[in-house]
Amino acid sequence: MLSYRHAFHAGNHADVLKHVVLLELLAYFNRKDKPWQYIDTHAGGGCYALASAQAEKNAESADGIGRLWAREDLPEPVAAYVAAVRQFNPQGRLLFYPGSPALAMTAARSQDRLRLFELHPADFDSLQRTFAAERGRVQVSRADGFAALKSLLPPPSRRALALIDPPYELKEDYRRAVEVLRDAMRRFPTGTYALWYPMLSRAEARALPGRLAELGAQSWLEVRLAVRSPPRDGFGMFGSGLYIVNPPWVLPARLEAMMPWLVERLAIDEGAGFDLEHHIE
Repeated sequence: MLSYRHAFHAGNHADVLKHVVLLELLAYFNRKDKPWQYIDTHAGGGCYALASAQAEKNAESADGIGRLWAREDLPEPVAAYVAAVRQFNPQGRLLFYPGSPALAMTAARSQDRLRLFELHPADFDSLQRTFAAERGRVQVSRADGFAALKSLLPPPSRRALALIDPPYELKEDYRRAVEVLRDAMRRFPTGTYALWYPMLSRAEARALPGRLAELGAQSWLEVRLAVRSPPRDGFGMFGSGLYIVNPPWVLPARLEAMMPWLVERLAIDEGAGFDLEHHIE
């Protein structure tokens, strides 16, 4: 089933949380000269035109990056994120939104490498075009990222960040996400893994955080951002979360300082809030 297209959701509140944290992780990796590898299991189209029919259908970016774009009081992690998005909008107007691999590329140095996987044919073609000039550092594959991840671990540099970000349009995505993370932790215990998930009323989504906790990671961080109350009809995403294995030791304090500000700016109703839990060794 390949009906999911991230263009419909580009730049929404979930992207804000995911991409602020992604850039924080890579900034920490860049504290050392040693190269790193970024692996994206569900890379999407690379970059999205916010004036496209898909992006304008629900205009989700208006309640995400759109609420931050013109602000001058951004906390440091949010300011770094908005600055990265501005690299794709040199005229100053918010016209394009970079996906996870494009934002990762803004942090990549000459020695770093990206491995990107996407199954949807149209998104794969877009992804290839986005990175056509970077074939020396970026490898794009039309493949199942869940299955491909195991072949890349451990990486030659022994430094890697894997973003596991499936669409969750199928029930089995929840199961596979947990299984793939468990396998990755076994193959490369010191790798950093960031698994994104939606906050939904459906049973699989509610059960996922508990299943992640059962993996037994020794060092982990989980952050959740809700922008509204759970819908009464049970439909629709009201927030999202990230479960990170082997996070940087500085990340909890930076998120604790940032998240109240972000909740206030992205809140849709009184149900907005955040949770942050961690155990870092």
